[in-house]
Parts: sequence; structure tokens; C-alpha cells
Amino acid sequence: MKEFLSQRNIPYTEKYVDRDRDAAIEMIRRSGQQGVPVTVIGDHVIVGFDRPRLEKAVSAMREASGPGKDGGRRSLGAKVADAGRYVLPGGTRAEGALVGGVNPGSPAERAGLKVGDVIVVVDDRPIASVDELYEALTAAKSSSVKLTLARGTTRREVTVQF
Repeated sequence: MKEFLSQRNIPYTEKYVDRDRDAAIEMIRRSGQQGVPVTVIGDHVIVGFDRPRLEKAVSAMREASGPGKDGGRRSLGAKVADAGRYVLPGGTRAEGALVGGVNPGSPAERAGLKVGDVIVVVDDRPIASVDELYEALTAAKSSSVKLTLARGTTRREVTVQF
């Protein structure tokens, strides 16, 4: 991982979860798992060395901060993971983006997203994974998006203002 980031001139902070309890707790909170490495690039939380997802996250990071951009890709300000990787309450699996954390003051918090919500639709576009969520947010043309969330056994719609 360090070589991958260094080759792309990406600064990083290395944390040793086997020696730093707070870092271990943060890793589990962000990723929902205990496996390493866990890499956080923007809103992307990547467990293991998943080169395609890493490349996509680096590309999105560079696009968002590139010169001449008007803010680049939008950020919900939420930690998300592929919902299909987890067994949800009731023993079910869902498709979508599972919310694992919400940053204070973020668009996600202002819209009322909660840990455990599963984002299943963005502006009438079905979402089956984190990658599809990022694609839908990038494609959105207005300063807000409508999300359909699965929260427990109910669905609700919220509007996120960027």
C-alpha cells in the first residue's frame, strides 16, 4: 500500500492498529471490519489491496482537487461501504451503500442520514454499490440530490444539499 501511494505522490498517515487502540477503534468504525490494510481516500474506505478501487479513489480525489474545477466530485460527508458485504438486522443482505459514519456538519448529517442507513437510490437511479453511489453523485447536475434510504424495514426519501 505504501509503495502504491508513494508512486503516485500521495501523502499518507500510517497507523499501527496492533499498537494503537484508538487507531484500531477508528479502523473498525470506518470500515466495519478488522482486516488490514484499510485505506481511506476521501469518502472511499477500501479494505485490503483492491487496486481497481484504489485507482478509482485516487482518480476521484485528483478530479475533486484539480486545477480549474468548480469543487469537483461532491462529498456526502459519510463513510459508506458496499451493503452486500454485510448481514443486516434480520439476517438479510441488501444492495446499496451502507452508511457506517456521518461527519458532523456534513451534507449527510444535514439531510438526516444515520449509521445503518442503506442508500438504494440517487435521483431515481438505483444504487447497488459504493462505486455506483459515487458515479450517481458525480453525474448529478443540480446542487441537491434526492436519496432513497432503507432504514430497517422502511424506506424514506431525503434531499441532500451540497
